Amino acid sequence: MSTNQTLKGDELASSNGGLEPKRSSSALTLTAGLLGFALVCLDASIVNVALPAIGSSLGGGMSGLQWVVDAYTLAFAALMLSTGAFSDRVGASRAYALGAAVFTLASAACGLAPNLPALIGARVVQGMAAAVVLPASLALVRQAYADPARRARAVAVWAAGGSVAVALGPVAGGVLTTAWDWRGIFFVNLPVGALILVLLVRAPRSERRPAPLDVPGQVTAVVALTALTFAVIEGGTAGWAALAVAVVAAAAFLRIEARQPHPVVPLALFRNRTVAVTVAAGAAVSVAFYSMVFVFSLFFQQVQGRSALQAGLMFLPMTGLIAVTNVAAGKLAGRYGARLPMVAGQGLAVVGLLAMLYVDSGTSPVLVALLLVPMALGCALTVPPLTAAMLAAVPAERAGLAAGVLNAARQMAGALGIAVFGALISDGFVAGMRLSLVISAALLAVTGLLSFRLAGPSASSA
Repeated sequence: MSTNQTLKGDELASSNGGLEPKRSSSALTLTAGLLGFALVCLDASIVNVALPAIGSSLGGGMSGLQWVVDAYTLAFAALMLSTGAFSDRVGASRAYALGAAVFTLASAACGLAPNLPALIGARVVQGMAAAVVLPASLALVRQAYADPARRARAVAVWAAGGSVAVALGPVAGGVLTTAWDWRGIFFVNLPVGALILVLLVRAPRSERRPAPLDVPGQVTAVVALTALTFAVIEGGTAGWAALAVAVVAAAAFLRIEARQPHPVVPLALFRNRTVAVTVAAGAAVSVAFYSMVFVFSLFFQQVQGRSALQAGLMFLPMTGLIAVTNVAAGKLAGRYGARLPMVAGQGLAVVGLLAMLYVDSGTSPVLVALLLVPMALGCALTVPPLTAAMLAAVPAERAGLAAGVLNAARQMAGALGIAVFGALISDGFVAGMRLSLVISAALLAVTGLLSFRLAGPSASSA
């Protein structure tokens, strides 16, 4: 399952603003956009395998390691609600250059972090920059191609870059941590970021377009999500206080969005059953996939005593098949409708999660690696058709907004899943891991049943 598959719909609403570049610069623009998108996807998954090494170097315990992951994901997810509009207002090329530059500098700050608070702070900045890079990179790629057929191929290449990055993340994290140090997973971003900025010199300047920003809605969304995550991770008296803040901020967010003429999350979208179900299914898939990568990265190293490289290689069987499954899922949705692959995918993921309940400290790591495959394939089979179903359920002019809401929901769900499951395994790893598997399976079982009630083959028309 790849983050980028839910983003393909953004192209339907992105502007083709700016002047058409010369043919010779189109490939360079595509390369720049692909590298940026791949980079932000990579940093969502490369850190997991390095977490034990980070903990040994900087301390902080389980809650600190959770924040290393969630600081990035929360900033990325929450700000994604409005960075598309920001990209339109300043121009895609300017927004992308700004995002890439800040992401590169933040990566250097992560690699140089002297302590855990400094690392977490730099990860927040990384996530903020990633939220700008993502929509701007897609808009820039679309801008580079006037011909619809060539544009579609370019967007497909851009999307494939994200799939490959997500698949390579755990393996790359293991290799870099073992061969270099955990700081290497951040320093590797520096030459890539510099190359992106060099390539952008040849990219055409994008036109600015008026786009409304819902600042109160964005701020209350960030406060609510951060406070809720803090409550889950930290617990105790501070956790209860944070939970109260989250409830108040969430109530304020709903009130603001109901009254805003241009809300970051139009609540009316969720009156459509297809939209509600697909967002729920996307969130459940993210909880299962990203949380299990987090949990089993720690399991292989802290429980079974494997090296970071060995832990990274254990994810290769499941991640290596994701991109192929994504493509197959899209074809199945086109032929049979979204409902069939969605239900089948979530059902397969449930079976895979329940099969892993028998895993304990003595289970062969090769067997664990193979048991992770059905869960990953089920998630990969679910995402493209649920995206198609959601986009088919909204007017074309709202497709980009709907895709942004879906992406943000998935990223937020993944962050909250890591927060909850990290708290569970901190009280007893294997028992907490099994409870995490049951919760993930239950969520997917519910959304799978809801998916079964979606419309038939016509739902795949996007």
